[in-house]
Amino acid sequence: MIATDSQLTEILPGLGAVERVAVDTEADSLHCYFEKLCLLQLTFREQDYLVDPLADVDLQPLSAILGKKEIVLQGMDFDLRLLRRALGFAPREVFDTVIAARLLGLREFSYAALVQQYFGVTLTKGSQKANWARRPLPPTMEDYAKNDTHFLLPLAAKMEEQLRECGRMDWFHQSCQRAMEQAAVERERDPDQAWRIAGSGTLPPQANAVLRALWHWRDEEARHVDRPAFHILQNSALLDAAVRFVAGEVPDFRHLSERRRRGYFAAAREALALPESEWPRRPPRVNKPRTRDFDKKVEALKQRRDQHATELNLEPSFIASRSALESIAADETRSEVLLVPWQRELLELPAR
Repeated sequence: MIATDSQLTEILPGLGAVERVAVDTEADSLHCYFEKLCLLQLTFREQDYLVDPLADVDLQPLSAILGKKEIVLQGMDFDLRLLRRALGFAPREVFDTVIAARLLGLREFSYAALVQQYFGVTLTKGSQKANWARRPLPPTMEDYAKNDTHFLLPLAAKMEEQLRECGRMDWFHQSCQRAMEQAAVERERDPDQAWRIAGSGTLPPQANAVLRALWHWRDEEARHVDRPAFHILQNSALLDAAVRFVAGEVPDFRHLSERRRRGYFAAAREALALPESEWPRRPPRVNKPRTRDFDKKVEALKQRRDQHATELNLEPSFIASRSALESIAADETRSEVLLVPWQRELLELPAR
């Protein structure tokens, strides 16, 4: 485990000398509110390294060198978002083994499935939901973490050879570039919609007003103590409480501390006092133009997609999802945003 500046300095020259590095991350999102980078795994020159971001170590020199390399990842979105938030890291080039697998027509593309298929190795399970902020890490967790990058470089080499053989490397680069651009865009939670948890759609408006208030109380409480929201109160308990408060009943609150009880009941009372005009309403449904011409366009796009998917042994949704087809049928210019050039070409959409 690399946990000091001197230990990190020792590996940087070797890292600087290679072109391709396998990278993975572990975060603590099940044990805290503010997701944080807990472990950074690297593999290069046939060596596996674990870097401890929670230790007193300056990771900027590492980030600067990684930014000049081709990074090999298994599903880039989560890792790149986490590294950008934690280190301000932006990659130069990414090789995503999930994208490669899908372009090769593989239907099983989890890391474990790919390692089994290409190397005949069965990876152990059991640490996906572990507390990665724990220190020291048990040997089993260290081994699990190292395995996450151990096979990535030879896997990428084999996949790259296959992609070249079937003439899809250009498609691969286009898809990785688009995924990298999407990972660089910050996702913002809509506070007016975030409280609409599963089950809220069946509640009457006043119960939803109470649910909204309780959800925001729970969210603020979770922020305050840096714990996941479900540690404070499960979603099922929020739904039950909203219904009971409106019915004039008292929900079960025995597991809440005295301080939390006060905030819990205050939020409910505030919501119950709201006038009907301030109760939340269901979001208006966005209806796509269901005209005969629209349906014809969707069907024509779908037929082209499915034909190419069969010929190329690709999942149809990897060429274009149903929602993407409908958006393009409504407005063809949307294809520039929703699809990359090779996908537009298969659907016979004009280049702009």
